[in-house]
Amino acid sequence: MKRIFFIVFCGLVFAWALSAAKTLDMWAIDTEGGKSLLILSPSGQSMLIDTGFPGNNDRDTNRILEACQAAGVKKLDILVTTHYDLDHVNNTPSLVAKMPVDLFVDHGPAAVHDKMTTAAVKAYDELWQKARHMVVKPGDKIPFKGVDVLVVTSAGQVLKTPLKGAGAANPYCASTQPMTWGRTDEDNSENGNAVGLLFTFGRFRMLDLADLTWNREIQLMCPNNPIGAVDLFMVSHHGNSISNSPALVDALKWRVAVMDNGERKIGAASAMKILRSAPGMQALYLLHWSANAPDDNPPDEFIANLKGADQGKWIKVVAEQNGTMVVTNARTGESKTYKK
Repeated sequence: MKRIFFIVFCGLVFAWALSAAKTLDMWAIDTEGGKSLLILSPSGQSMLIDTGFPGNNDRDTNRILEACQAAGVKKLDILVTTHYDLDHVNNTPSLVAKMPVDLFVDHGPAAVHDKMTTAAVKAYDELWQKARHMVVKPGDKIPFKGVDVLVVTSAGQVLKTPLKGAGAANPYCASTQPMTWGRTDEDNSENGNAVGLLFTFGRFRMLDLADLTWNREIQLMCPNNPIGAVDLFMVSHHGNSISNSPALVDALKWRVAVMDNGERKIGAASAMKILRSAPGMQALYLLHWSANAPDDNPPDEFIANLKGADQGKWIKVVAEQNGTMVVTNARTGESKTYKK
């Protein structure tokens, strides 16, 4: 009897070990300076953050479907729409026509009411009314089995309560001056209202604030840092200079960053310099070589699509619970490992 119990016990431990060994997989899909991030949880659930640009003969839809096929995804359990700008939501009807979605997540009503945004929201709203829908605010959690997904920004609001182990004074706030806007108040644009998410998988942490603007970053990170350090930083706003403030970029002490830029869509020189000088930085990956920062691009091995190339290559990140990341450049097929 004891022998049988021992065998059963060992089997349970082995099964638990296999389950615990599963990874959190991410594909940063090339949408030519739009945004689309496919995430596969260790339990096999799928999440897509934004859907890229519309049109172009369904270019971005097809690239997302290609990544889904590589991930073995036949439906999207969750689709997060961070905000209602053209390069984040307007392609959603095209994608949903080919890939079913169980749960739509967004920040609620639009922050702006121009003709283009109103039309985009109307088309988007018609989709979620046929499925489940979740409007999120800071502090909410998105159900994603095996991974903690915390909302840290949404609808112009930011996380107020520091996370466990965080909340210390942010030394980079003093040197980060607020921006003043000329024609448009960027902080009250759709960008400034974006949904930002913190993913925690064991000891691995990843932050994605979509297109959150500079002053909203200060609002989140100053005077105290409520988030602490992360391992992976999805570069904000396609590497835009009106985002990626030192108060955010330096305080996070990330090890690897991925930028969803296009060859001529942002990848600004000033943002690139802040990122490359960040404390703790081990690698900065770009979806495209940036014509806006020709002298500040990382080496070619860290770029998925080189100058003049439009091959739609992605960057894949595989994260383990111990904090180790394996990053693969689809253009070269080469992988690099970054340990905690």
